[in-house]
Amino acid sequence: MFICCVSLLLTSAIVNNISITELNEQVTSTFLGLSPRDALILITNLLFFIFFRTYAGLIRHSTFIDAIKFFLASLATLITLLVVNYSHLFINREPLFLTPKLIIYFVMSFSFLLLFRVLVKQVFEAYFDYATKEDQLNVMIYGIDSNAIAISNALKVERPVRYKLLGFIDKKGKNQSKEILGLPIIHLKRKLSVILRAHGANAIILADKSITQEERIKIVDECLEHNFKVFRAPIVSDMEDKENVNLAQQIQNVQIEDLLEREPIVLNNKLIAKELYNRRILVTGGAGSIGSEIARQVANYNPEKLIIVDQAETPLYQIQMEIKANFPELNFEAVIADVRDKEKLENIFELYKPQVVYHAAAYKHVPLMEDNPSQAIFVNVMGTKNVADTALKYQTEKFVLVSTDKAVNPSNVMGASKRIAEIYVQTLQEAFKNDNNYVTNYVTTRFGNVLGSNGSVVPLFKRQIAEGGPLTITHPDIIRYFMTIPEACQLVLEAGAMGHGGEIYIFDMGEAVKIIDLAKKIIKLAGFVPNKDIDIKIIGLRPGEKLYEELLNDKSTTLPTYNEKIMIARAEMYDYDEINNNVGELIKSASLFDKVAVVKRMKAIVPEYKSMNSSYEELDKKEKDTTVKKLPGKKVS
Repeated sequence: MFICCVSLLLTSAIVNNISITELNEQVTSTFLGLSPRDALILITNLLFFIFFRTYAGLIRHSTFIDAIKFFLASLATLITLLVVNYSHLFINREPLFLTPKLIIYFVMSFSFLLLFRVLVKQVFEAYFDYATKEDQLNVMIYGIDSNAIAISNALKVERPVRYKLLGFIDKKGKNQSKEILGLPIIHLKRKLSVILRAHGANAIILADKSITQEERIKIVDECLEHNFKVFRAPIVSDMEDKENVNLAQQIQNVQIEDLLEREPIVLNNKLIAKELYNRRILVTGGAGSIGSEIARQVANYNPEKLIIVDQAETPLYQIQMEIKANFPELNFEAVIADVRDKEKLENIFELYKPQVVYHAAAYKHVPLMEDNPSQAIFVNVMGTKNVADTALKYQTEKFVLVSTDKAVNPSNVMGASKRIAEIYVQTLQEAFKNDNNYVTNYVTTRFGNVLGSNGSVVPLFKRQIAEGGPLTITHPDIIRYFMTIPEACQLVLEAGAMGHGGEIYIFDMGEAVKIIDLAKKIIKLAGFVPNKDIDIKIIGLRPGEKLYEELLNDKSTTLPTYNEKIMIARAEMYDYDEINNNVGELIKSASLFDKVAVVKRMKAIVPEYKSMNSSYEELDKKEKDTTVKKLPGKKVS
């Protein structure tokens, strides 16, 4: 209102200086140069300010919407006063106001009100920029689309200021000499690192939602090579609760998972839905990293009932709360049970009668299983046998075994135990496939390391960085294949749906990753320099560990499927009766907790099992046990 008063005084001065006088204005008393008619103008303006709530916004956070409100309030004031003025002229034969005065006041008051907001906003921004200048990181935004603009707006209003925006980088080069929000658009006609250095930037924010995975990897590699930080911005359109999310806080360091992920998997959702919709689904190991993700994805297909089984109480409780919160309408049960307990499994199958079983319960840590082979047998072999046999008895339609690439030419107890589990379910399928009393189809899925799973290398490296290092690597030449947890579980669902029984499905794991290169990249992504800020320490291969993993052994071949990421392994077939007898003897040996005896029996069942970096290597030098006889030449696909 003070600004309106000043505007009205200046308007009156302008009107008087151009020798225009209002009727009877000279005989009317004034206060501070304002007449009663001026008071009417101000009161009208005030009423419209209240109506349009122009006072409600914080001045330092003024936006285009605030300018529109002021414009509408000023325009409404002008129109109202013009109506009053011409009504007075019609009734009394004389105007109440001079029309030029009202127009000049409208222009001047709106201009001053807008200018005041702009000045206050700029003063606040200058103050905050100065106050947090030392803590700010000079950044440029990669992209000029709507997502990039939304991110830049969020950064501008963030308090305290973390990032100082220097400009935008346009990969297409169609906007040279243009600006966004007063910041230049730089064409990517030189190397990205050169552009960042030329503009004094320390980091780049990837905000272009059209960026491909190959482009992302290339950008990150170049920036890390030249010691620039890389951040990733969220895709605003993908965020569920846009109103209550602080976009600036969603800007995070690029994670190694972002670089190892491949292009999104295209699933046959109709096939999976047919397998899962309105069906009773059981997931063993449902509280583990793989089992819990399978449960989450199954829940999306509206099963008739979802049952997850695990012996770990706290993780089971956590996934129970998560699924109940995210799928409140889902018929869901969480059951504490151990796959070693066959009586409990009988109870579960009799009560719920699952139609599809995903068997993800397993011990998976290589060094621990090398020291505890009996436990590997109890869970990975006997547990699988218990679930598979119970599924057969209760006529479960599909049994999907989640296996590992460590089962191929195994070099450790864990891998060998999973290979024995694979062999058992395959022979079970072959033995009963022609028996009309049994309907269960057994499918095996096999994949490599999973990013972010419990005990995997990436979380270990991140924890070691948080502790100041060093990062521990077993061997400088060790390589591994990686998948994300959702990616692996999606393929498990599809492979399980397409399987007819007896298949071993292997997944396209992409390119192998050298672990030492992975460690260096993780260190750089965290903002440190390898072997300077964070050391890398070679500690030697762990018991049972080999330099590389395989998805097929030397005697296996593959067949393609309609999904290029899923293949079928053609493996040797074993005799069910002999395998069943030998598995029984193996379980008995495990009950005596004689490590050497257990491993010796495992090597008899899986002749390709050759221990590496292990005390069991001595067994490979002795005469091989010939307890198990393979059926020569017979293949199964």
